[in-house]
Amino acid sequence: MADIQAQVENILRSLVDSGREKSAQVAAYLHGELIVDAHAGDGVGPDSLFHSFSTGKGVTATLVHVLAERGLLDYDTPIAAYWPEFGAHGKDRATVRDALAHRTGVPQLPPAITIEELLDFDGMAALVAGQEPLWEPGTATGYHGWTFGWILGELVRRVTGLSAAEALRTHVAEPLGIADSLLYGVPEEHAERVVPLVAGSWEENLAKIPPEAPFFLALPHRGVWPAADNANRPDYLRADLPAAATVSARAAARMYAALLGGVDGVRLLPAEALPRLYELQTSEPDRVLGAPIDKGMGYFLDLPAMGGEPAFGHNGSGGSIAFADHRRGLSFAFTHSLLTGGPASTTAVDLAAVIRTAVDQEARGRL
Repeated sequence: MADIQAQVENILRSLVDSGREKSAQVAAYLHGELIVDAHAGDGVGPDSLFHSFSTGKGVTATLVHVLAERGLLDYDTPIAAYWPEFGAHGKDRATVRDALAHRTGVPQLPPAITIEELLDFDGMAALVAGQEPLWEPGTATGYHGWTFGWILGELVRRVTGLSAAEALRTHVAEPLGIADSLLYGVPEEHAERVVPLVAGSWEENLAKIPPEAPFFLALPHRGVWPAADNANRPDYLRADLPAAATVSARAAARMYAALLGGVDGVRLLPAEALPRLYELQTSEPDRVLGAPIDKGMGYFLDLPAMGGEPAFGHNGSGGSIAFADHRRGLSFAFTHSLLTGGPASTTAVDLAAVIRTAVDQEARGRL
């Protein structure tokens, strides 16, 4: 597969040279083997870190599945059984499964919330627990942009006694050898590895959304948008925000590879557990995003970069993405600094297609 490494490197360099990207990484594993580990941009290497916004939701979902496999939680148990305060205002019936599928009914943030409040995990977990749901939990879905992280992050803390960041390191990142590259809060010793984000068309597109759109229930004003100036703040990067993550592409792809079948002898879940990750939970219209989305157990199932193939993963604001193509045994991750386009970067779509084509050609050549 040496040709595909060179091909992806050339594409990335061309994208940076043309100005379509500032800096980027691409990584892919096939049946547990790293087949692509490419990067481009000034000062960027394979170990550079990119804040990748909601690509981190797939990381959090993975952590929850690992804990469920170890018997620390059950998908169909109410969240309030682990976190009694969450049961306020009729949320006592909302289950862990509902949280993974954005069905707990509490995507909203207070209209005047500040970024400083957003970065206070304890305060935000308490706020979400005390909220009244916008719909009866379990009866509808609406993207929980930020609240996904506090709901599942506090659940993790209740069942492990660890913060979300500590639990991620202990149960997922350390076993895979990526404890310094799959992160919620970035420790001070790794801060210099973080590539600053650059505002692009993503933020322009957000500004064009009508102010009355349901989208702004979850992101009520620019001060808490997934935007470059917010994510570049040192206090933001240090914060425990399990709705997001700071990663290298190689680490994110490695995590998904370890779900598919293991990497270097380490797998996160047994083979029989894999199908539950991409079991369709809902495809109904999303009450926050305004369009239907196929949602699995904490992952999206129909993102453009997946190419219409059976896959599960998550994208992030501005174009980052990581996912697993379980039919091919392929995992893919794309991280970058220039926040562009809609929820799926055309760069990621094109690069994933190039890698899929190479994998398929290689497979045909072995027949």
